[in-house]
Amino acid sequence: MSPPALPAALSETFERYSTDVSRRLLQIRSLIFNTAANTPDVGVLTETLKWGEAAYLTAASGSGTTIRLGTPKSAPDCCAVFVNCQTTLISDFRSHFADDFIFEGNRALIIPAKAPLPEGPLVLCLRAALTYHLHKKQKAKAAMIKA
Repeated sequence: MSPPALPAALSETFERYSTDVSRRLLQIRSLIFNTAANTPDVGVLTETLKWGEAAYLTAASGSGTTIRLGTPKSAPDCCAVFVNCQTTLISDFRSHFADDFIFEGNRALIIPAKAPLPEGPLVLCLRAALTYHLHKKQKAKAAMIKA
């Protein structure tokens, strides 16, 4: 499946980056849409700008947390996949994928623009973000049943 056409405002955003960073971010964008399409209960994504960066929301289903794409301030030649810092996602990713990614605090996966893309681990991380609220609700419901 191909991702939808890039909206003009986002096209301008991706053009701000170097060629390597832009190419990698567009590759990650494609993975976000493909992962959403292949993950039950995620539904249609909303693609917009947040803080001047491409953002992907599960507005229709409410299944996940926002994913933003950009560059980290500490490494502008790399790509960043940002998630809400109030989630446990980065902590979870760090415990499972410490050898696959560099991490920035509790908010981002850092991915070099020129190195091979760790596609398998990244898809798992994207799926976890796209279903974060869904799984959080399921855990709360299971805890109530046990109580």
